[in-house]
Amino acid sequence: MRDVVIVGGGPVGTFLACVLAVGGLDVEVLEQRDRPSLRSRAIGIHPPSLAALASIDVADSLIELAVQIRGGEVRCDGLQLGKLSFERAAPAYPYVVALPQYETEALLRERFERLRPGRYRSGVTVTGVHERGDAALVATDAGTVEARYVIGADGARSRVREVAGISWRQLGRRETYLMGDFADPDSGETGAVLYFERGGVVESFPLPGARRRWVAMTDFLATDADSADLAALIRFRTGVTLAEPLGAASAFAVQQRLAGRMHSGSLNSDAVHAESPQSGSLRAGTWRRGPRSRSAGRIVLVGDAAHQISPIGGQGMNLGWLDAVALAPALQRALLVPGVAASVLGDFDRTRSAAARRAALQAGFNMEMGRPAHGLRLGARNALVRGLTLPPANALVARAFTMRWL
Repeated sequence: MRDVVIVGGGPVGTFLACVLAVGGLDVEVLEQRDRPSLRSRAIGIHPPSLAALASIDVADSLIELAVQIRGGEVRCDGLQLGKLSFERAAPAYPYVVALPQYETEALLRERFERLRPGRYRSGVTVTGVHERGDAALVATDAGTVEARYVIGADGARSRVREVAGISWRQLGRRETYLMGDFADPDSGETGAVLYFERGGVVESFPLPGARRRWVAMTDFLATDADSADLAALIRFRTGVTLAEPLGAASAFAVQQRLAGRMHSGSLNSDAVHAESPQSGSLRAGTWRRGPRSRSAGRIVLVGDAAHQISPIGGQGMNLGWLDAVALAPALQRALLVPGVAASVLGDFDRTRSAAARRAALQAGFNMEMGRPAHGLRLGARNALVRGLTLPPANALVARAFTMRWL
């Protein structure tokens, strides 16, 4: 029996696996994908995350590959509204770093393989979880795995959250964006730029390899748009002419959601049971919806399985890592002293759920600031931006944007 099985081998699940392995726990990762994704997706890594990555000996390698972003500026109608520096927000790591997600994931997988060879299992689909006494049984298409605790790190469409009967609440309205990477002829400039333009926000972030990530808010989900369309939209809004596109543009929608809980303890729900839970040997495909029952508290959610936060502001992946930092000692304590498991995991649930709510509020504010603005609203927004980038507010804003309060 494993101490912990983690469902989901993305950046959050694999990072948590490394932290637990460093702490001496017997941990296994089950990942549905049979090969790593090469989509860059999340790129920003904040100072608290760098400190956490240092604890598993990954930070130095990551920083060597990444671009350091020490500050940024906000612009509108060709004018600078204000500048922000991150250098005093986090003395140990006075910057945010940018690295494509697939490179971050590769570093984490390599580290976990060194810690627990062969315990990262790709191409495995989880079909159900059954909490039974002092253990949980995870049914997969490759057999059944037994563990003291099961962690759902399987994303916003989490199967683990579903089978645990945990609710999934939508916050606010949906926004749509178009994103693409372009060559950066001015690659010596490593600052972020936010264009709070009349037609909607445009964001620009440096990446390694003389590239820049450009993101623009759109009026609809432009799934048929290409890099030329994105470049034309950015030129129309900002006056900036982009260089050669590096890869295809992609449209995405942002909708924030929060799980009702991050720990299944004391949760009355329609639990998922096996046809013959007494047998001790469950096969994939034997799961059915059972009667309402009280959960034994063997399931915990982290990352996007627990909270889907807007990527505008770069909080999602980092928030998941901070979940993992908080969860690791709670799991160690729960395994060492089972009598306190409900208490320590309940504390984790309360503190990290509160952090997710704060992150959602901040992300909601970021999205609101980026929406189209004209007339009085445009003037008021620009005045607010100017005020937030001046002392004393700028120090608080820098701390918020580097996730020092989450």
